[in-house]
Amino acid sequence: MTPLLTLQVRCKNDGSNVVVDTDIGSTVQAYDAGLEYLNGLDFTDEASFKTGVNLEIGVDVQAFDADTAKYDDTTANFTGTLQNDGSDVVVDTDIGSTVQAFDSDTAKTDVAQTFTAAQRGEITTLTSGTTVTPDFADSNNFTLTLGHNVTLANPSNLTAGQSGSIFLVQDGTGSRTAAWGSYWDFAGGTAPTLTTDANAIDRVDYVVRTTGSIHAVATLNLS
Repeated sequence: MTPLLTLQVRCKNDGSNVVVDTDIGSTVQAYDAGLEYLNGLDFTDEASFKTGVNLEIGVDVQAFDADTAKYDDTTANFTGTLQNDGSDVVVDTDIGSTVQAFDSDTAKTDVAQTFTAAQRGEITTLTSGTTVTPDFADSNNFTLTLGHNVTLANPSNLTAGQSGSIFLVQDGTGSRTAAWGSYWDFAGGTAPTLTTDANAIDRVDYVVRTTGSIHAVATLNLS
């Protein structure tokens, strides 16, 4: 026989609803074995809570701080210096001052480059003496006014592939001579004889072949 009416009844106990199985997981917490550690803890005051749970504000959990930035707050303003492992973190105001701003025209050392403007190497002045030792880390190009008979010693900081020129200028007296260190290699194994007229200019062009060999060519009496 088909029932004519289905009753839905909400049970109550002393005016309060009684929990039924459909309430579990929605209006009441479902059983979770992981919550058993709370059994017996005293939550009646802060001291009891910290003792029972073994958490200390400011040590185990973050104390409230109105200045704490939220990870999802894109408008947070920092008034101090951000650091990572003791080093300052780069921020946008550093770009263009302490760090290089992006520039698509910046030359790189490990790729082929096409320069659309003139490039220049400075000419570094060497000081005359009986022995002159160029430092090839200083420059590619050098000039030396001869006030002595000099020996151009083997340069320091040689790197294969470096090239440049050395201008040798006689002083107002002239007649200055030049000898060369063992790294300097000239055609036929013979070093050039400089122009000795007062104020005469000779030029030696060089390419560093190895850290012990400099190929050099002299062009004399330029005027």
